[in-house]
Amino acid sequence: MEQLDTLRALNEADRWIERVIAQREHLAELEELATLEAELRSLLAALQEAQSSAEPVRRAYVAAQETAQRHLARAGDLQKALAISTGSPRELTQMQRELDQVRERVTAAEDEELNLLLELEPFDETIAAIKARAQPGVARRSELQAALAQLRGTLDEEIAALRDSRAQLAHLLEPRWRQRYDAALARVGTSGAANVDAGRCDGCRIALSPLDYDRFRRLEPGVIMDCPECGRLLLP
Repeated sequence: MEQLDTLRALNEADRWIERVIAQREHLAELEELATLEAELRSLLAALQEAQSSAEPVRRAYVAAQETAQRHLARAGDLQKALAISTGSPRELTQMQRELDQVRERVTAAEDEELNLLLELEPFDETIAAIKARAQPGVARRSELQAALAQLRGTLDEEIAALRDSRAQLAHLLEPRWRQRYDAALARVGTSGAANVDAGRCDGCRIALSPLDYDRFRRLEPGVIMDCPECGRLLLP
């Protein structure tokens, strides 16, 4: 009877370990994190698309700024030169004509700069809006990752303690029973034994045939049969 109690305890230990492992892999925080990361990936894709669409306009805007600055610098140089020039009337006229042309180019460049800035505004607003939507999600993701690390650490410690206890129980079991139990455990992957509940193996949940059930009920003390379906040891 002592060996049978040890077998029951070993079976319960394996089932408990399986439950804790399942708990570790199905934490509510994991599901929330997966949903959140999918949302953040979607926002990232939208952000990249908006930035990609804005980039040609942004480059053109920068180029227009540089052009305007270059023409402004030339206009300043011409104004200074005119102010101190002692050249002939023809030279002064040419310089004034160039200054007028440069001023026209400045106006055109500034007009283009303004138009491009107006064109950029919707892109920048979209980019800012996407970033604003993502910020709470990024913060929540960090919180979830920290919570998961703590929860998993606690569960890992529990699993390790359960496995230590399980190893002690397995050591107490007779080799003949331990070998049969371990073989069944290797096949089904959760527990190597099962109870019979209302004529059913509570491991695979399949009903025993009337002949097998009758055989199970008539087993002699110290004799254990296997479930015909899953191979678990049926505990009397």
